[in-house]
Amino acid sequence: MTNEEILSKIDHTLLKMTSSWEEIKALCDEALKYKTASVCIPPCYVKPVSNEYDNLNICTVVGFPLGYAITAAKILEAQHAILGGAGEIDMVINVCDIKNAHFEYVSAEIKLLKQVCGEKILKVIIETCYLTENEKIRLCEIVTEAGADFIKTSTGFGTAGAVLADIELFKKHIGSNVKIKAAGGLKTREDLITFINAGVSRIGTSSAVKLLSGDAAVGY
Repeated sequence: MTNEEILSKIDHTLLKMTSSWEEIKALCDEALKYKTASVCIPPCYVKPVSNEYDNLNICTVVGFPLGYAITAAKILEAQHAILGGAGEIDMVINVCDIKNAHFEYVSAEIKLLKQVCGEKILKVIIETCYLTENEKIRLCEIVTEAGADFIKTSTGFGTAGAVLADIELFKKHIGSNVKIKAAGGLKTREDLITFINAGVSRIGTSSAVKLLSGDAAVGY
């Protein structure tokens, strides 16, 4: 697998709360140079990046990183992001609802966010490190039924990131129209290739460009 093929599946990511405009611009410049799938940036930078850059696919996050904001807030976040120029939304589910077995709330929220996104891509972050296997399976079903485009393993801010066992579990339980995004903890070229070969269509990471351009990797 070539570096170009790997980079085409990367959401080049910078979501630190201290992210500066200069750092965001450097991320965007790298994304254009190395033809990554998108840049994944904080919502406050969506409009400035959209104004500054043409032909750059902008991804941003909603309800990030904890997911327990009320649905109305997530809807407003998504609406503003799309109006600002985002082409992809990565939303975090309310894990509290999962722990209380309020699966119908999670399904309803995803459906509402997908209505806001329309033809734009909606990825659903389920934060696997906090879930049981049965909860992960149920969420595969919910994400499929709700019409989301991707199921995503992690925010990168939880206690653990993507693991191969979860990718295999997802493949068994998601619908044919749902793709998989892995995030968190993928730090080597071998990691990236292994997850892509396992069935991942996107990888969220800050390290891939530096890694594949020959510089030292920086953790996500």
